[in-house]
Amino acid sequence: NGDIHTFFDKMVNGMIERGYDAEFAQRCFKQIEGFGTYGFPESHAASFALLVYASAWLKCHYPEVFTCALLNAQPMGFYSPAQLIADAQRNGVEVRPVDINYSAWDSTLELVPQARHALRLGLRLVKGLNAIEAARITACRSESYQSVEDIITRSDISAKTIELIAAADGLRSLGLNARQGFWQARKQGRLQMNKLPLFAQADNRTKIIKQDDDSYLKLPPSLFGEQIVQDYTATGLSLKGHPVDSLKAWFEKDRWQGCSAIDEAPNGRRLRLIGLVTMRQRPGTAKGTVFVTIEDSLLSVNVIVWPHIVERDRTALLGAHLMGVYGRLQRQGSITHFIAESVHNCDSYLGFLHASDQQFPRLKSRDFH
Repeated sequence: NGDIHTFFDKMVNGMIERGYDAEFAQRCFKQIEGFGTYGFPESHAASFALLVYASAWLKCHYPEVFTCALLNAQPMGFYSPAQLIADAQRNGVEVRPVDINYSAWDSTLELVPQARHALRLGLRLVKGLNAIEAARITACRSESYQSVEDIITRSDISAKTIELIAAADGLRSLGLNARQGFWQARKQGRLQMNKLPLFAQADNRTKIIKQDDDSYLKLPPSLFGEQIVQDYTATGLSLKGHPVDSLKAWFEKDRWQGCSAIDEAPNGRRLRLIGLVTMRQRPGTAKGTVFVTIEDSLLSVNVIVWPHIVERDRTALLGAHLMGVYGRLQRQGSITHFIAESVHNCDSYLGFLHASDQQFPRLKSRDFH
């Protein structure tokens, strides 16, 4: 480093005292001094290059293994589980949902006949789920669970835990969709409470909850948009579909285009792109420029927002979950960027997903890390 010259006298004099020639000692120090200015970066670069090569090779030849490892190392890096899973699906990986009869805490690999492995999502993706409760579920699952009551009886977990997994649509192997599973979990919670001595007498005087009540089968199915919202709320992703795809009929009326529109557009073409915000970055060396990543189900687009646009459209830039960007496509070799000329908050379209509570789903991006 820049201070190594301060050791010149100590090293050279020390070598001379030990019988080395002065010219030889000075030459040794010059070699060390020269290496010190680049030696660490060079070795660091070599180590990093090896890691990059190994990661790229693994992603190319075993994308399911690569994705599984990254999911189990979360939180890390710039990419959310939803982005990692979408990339894996685009590379041909079969991704299977969270399920109480098949998922471990971590994501795992499952053998399939025509391919190497399918990727089974782990219980750790379910928001709010306790790792200890999840461990009890898997430890008591020597045979498949047959019902919600069976889960609670064998694993002795709380009804709240079942509600979380049901909300993530993780009871499909029991023949229950998210709405039916959630209803069943609530019912079992009340049944467990009514077994306590404090409530047993009161239960005899009021309406008793029947064990064989099948009214959950009569629940109306959720709309497709509601299912996507529920999935994002419970796990931060959805295997059923992408919010942008579900809203295509609405935003195309206003001449917005999905991110995949840039595939066939020539360099310099102006476009009106709309996508889900997955990341915002403002590096200290970028002098106020903000970099945003937006996506649809097919493609992610890197958007460059210059400082004067940042100041003018700050509210939309920082607040939008669904962002519309009017700008110009810039291609240089294999690198593609989209230069923003204006940024718009398009969250109003999310209301068309028909969320049951008429609120926008919480679609969280990774901002300024």
